[in-house]
Amino acid sequence: MIDIRFYMAVAGLKKRLMSGEKMDRGEVFAAIEGMRNPDPVVYNIETTNACNMRCRMCPRTTMMTRKVEKLGMDAFARVVDQIRPWTAGEWSAWEDFAEREYGVPRGGESENHFFLFVIPKVIQLHGYGDPLLDSDMAARLALLEERRFPSYFSCNPSNIDIAKNLEMFENGLDFIKYSIETVDDMVHKQIRGAKSDFTESYRKILKLVEEKEKRKLGTRIVITMLNLFRTDQEEDYLRLRDAFKGIDVYVYLKSQDQQWYENKWKGTKSIHWTEFCQCPWSSVTIKSNGEAAMCMEDFNNEIILGDARTEPLAAIWNGARYAEFRRSHFDMPDGIKCTKQCDMKLLGEFFSGDCDGN
Repeated sequence: MIDIRFYMAVAGLKKRLMSGEKMDRGEVFAAIEGMRNPDPVVYNIETTNACNMRCRMCPRTTMMTRKVEKLGMDAFARVVDQIRPWTAGEWSAWEDFAEREYGVPRGGESENHFFLFVIPKVIQLHGYGDPLLDSDMAARLALLEERRFPSYFSCNPSNIDIAKNLEMFENGLDFIKYSIETVDDMVHKQIRGAKSDFTESYRKILKLVEEKEKRKLGTRIVITMLNLFRTDQEEDYLRLRDAFKGIDVYVYLKSQDQQWYENKWKGTKSIHWTEFCQCPWSSVTIKSNGEAAMCMEDFNNEIILGDARTEPLAAIWNGARYAEFRRSHFDMPDGIKCTKQCDMKLLGEFFSGDCDGN
């Protein structure tokens, strides 16, 4: 989830800043802080950071040094019990806003549609691991269904176990995204590692679609290909769409995140990555060890803002460490990870001079 209330409140100010209007740094900081809701919203819960892939575009492959862990069910339930889903009225207001503000209709299949009309309402259950490797995932989904939270995670289809996936569907999983980079098995292994493939993954997905329809399950199956700017990227994406033609799945080409990792910037079509970072004011991430982090991109848990196993979420969200972190997005001190290992702009990039003004 993201705090749709904050996104709507900050929209006017965001437009002014991103259009180049000169504004006082202190006044903007105070305004944005005033728009922040004191009730925390959880963007994602990384239930495990275990993964058996070796994706060439993921910093986990060569840079992640933290211990592989799985979040306990008690800690998971503790987090969920401190937040709430959006009401029908709140969500309807957001959909109207998103269509009007971004020109993306409610219906359709695209990365910006997914970001605007799925991500803000779901509890995302992945981070730097594959949720299909989490033996407690079905139980977690049942808990979210009971609490009326929509749920979603992205995973590697090579790890599909038909029976276990169907149990997750039956326990209320709303969206599952299978990442497919090509219809060529050998190329797939070059991109995501020796344990990945297309042929067997495709067979399993078709079986899941068949069983889902037979059992009348509501899980929406999503297929994404990352735009890695390969020479045959467009043709391969068309082959992927053709492979799923006439099948009830949601297919889209996704802009690559974390282009900094490969020391390249080829651009993005994603709304999320073209605006300045709003994470410090819109949501908190819970990691597989229970720590509250700045966002899901902190692969080594370097900016930790609290411990959700022992501290109330509201105390973390409104505490001194979060306040200092939000300030750093304006002040941009030397060495802040967000300026070196992220593609998003920070608010401080829109100002010049000292912290008290222009």
